[in-house]
Amino acid sequence: MLTAPDLTALTVSTVRVGDPGPLLALLPEQGPLAWVSDGEGLVGWGCAARVELIGRSRFADAQAWWQALVARAEVSDALRLPGTGLVAFGSFAFDADVTSSALVVPEVVVGHRDGAWWVTTVSAPGEPVSGRLPKRDPARPPVGMRFIEDAAADAAHCASVADAVARIEAGELAKVVLAREVHAHADEPVDVRWPLEQLTRDYPVCWTFSVDGLIGATPEVLVRLRDGLATSRVLAGTLRRSGDSNEDLRRGQDLPRSIKDVEEHGYAVRSVADSLGRHSSSIEVPAAPFVLELPNVMHLASDVSAVVLPGTTSLALAAALHPSAAVCGTPTGAAWGVISEVERLDRARYAGPVGWTGADGDGEWGIALRCAEVDAADPAHLRLFAGGGIVAGSKPRDELAETVSKMVPMRTALLG
Repeated sequence: MLTAPDLTALTVSTVRVGDPGPLLALLPEQGPLAWVSDGEGLVGWGCAARVELIGRSRFADAQAWWQALVARAEVSDALRLPGTGLVAFGSFAFDADVTSSALVVPEVVVGHRDGAWWVTTVSAPGEPVSGRLPKRDPARPPVGMRFIEDAAADAAHCASVADAVARIEAGELAKVVLAREVHAHADEPVDVRWPLEQLTRDYPVCWTFSVDGLIGATPEVLVRLRDGLATSRVLAGTLRRSGDSNEDLRRGQDLPRSIKDVEEHGYAVRSVADSLGRHSSSIEVPAAPFVLELPNVMHLASDVSAVVLPGTTSLALAAALHPSAAVCGTPTGAAWGVISEVERLDRARYAGPVGWTGADGDGEWGIALRCAEVDAADPAHLRLFAGGGIVAGSKPRDELAETVSKMVPMRTALLG
C-alpha cells in the first residue's frame, strides 16, 4: 500500500556549475538529504514529491510510483551523468509490517562526480525553484547529548545471542543477525548536519547518508547499478581494532583465517550472489574476501558484480537483495523467525536499503548501518542501532562488544 499526493508533471533542469565546496556544507538544517562518499555524491533539500510506502509490496509500489512520475516529467539534462536529471532519495523499512518506507524527490539537488558539479532544480508547473545555492548557517553541535546505558537491555541481548546459538547448534538455521539499540537524548533538537559532517570526515570511504530522518555512514553497498552492471559490496566477519597498529596488523592478517568469520562471510556472499543471479546474465564472485580497514573495525569484504538482464532497475535489485544474510541470516525464513522471536526490537529502517534512484532506473543503495533514527515527534531524541552475525560458536559477551564497536562512529559523531 502507498500513500502519496496526486502525481504532478514535474519540470526538471540540470545545469553544470563550478565547484561549490563541500556538498554537506550546502545543506539546510531542515530536511537535509545526502548520499556522499569521499567528497562525491548527492545532496538535496526541499520536497517536490514524496511517497510513503507501507507493507510487503513497498518496493514494487515505489517502482510503480517512480515510473509514473518519471513518465510525466519534463527533463532538461545536458550532462547525463549518474545522479543528474530527476532523482529520488529513498529509505526502506527492514520489516515492512512494522515501519513505513519513503521516496523523496528534492526541489534542489547538488551533485559531484568525476570532476563535474551540477545543480538540478525540480518544480511543479508555475512553481519555479531557484537554482542559486544559498548561504547556510554552520551546523550546530548537539547540546547536552547523553546516551542511556541499560544493563538490563545488555543482559537481554546476551541472552538472545545464547538462545540463537543454541538454535543454530540444534540445526534450526546456520546464521542469524541480532541487533540492539541505544537511546540518545539532547537538550534541544539535533542539527543532523553536525553528525553528518563528523561522519564524512572520520569515515570518508563510507557512504554518509541522510534520508527522511535516518542518518549514518554505511560501509556496505547493497547494490550499485550503472549501465547494466550491478555491483554489491558484502561485509560480514568483524574484528574490533585494539588501538595498537602492530597488534591490528597481526589480527587483520589472522581475520581471513578465522573459521567463524569466514563461515559468516560465506553465507552473506552466497546470499547476494544467489539473489543477483536471478536478475543477471552473468555474475562474478571473488574467490576470497579482502580485509576492509575502518578506523574502529576491520571487516571481511567481497565485491560481487553482475551483468543484469535488460529492464532491470536498481529498486528491483534492492528488493531482491533485501534482506541479505549480512543483516538477517540464513536460511532467510528461519533467521527472520528467530529475529522476530528473540530480538524484541523494532528495527525501523535500520538494516534496510537507503540511497537513491535515477529516472533511468540506475542508482545506488546501501544498507542502513552505523546509523541513528531521529524521532520525528521529538528531534532531540535518537535511536542508535548496531548488530552482529551469530553462528555456531558465537559468544554472547563478544557479540555485545561487537555492537558497541559498531556504534562508536555514531556516538562519536553526536558528541562532536
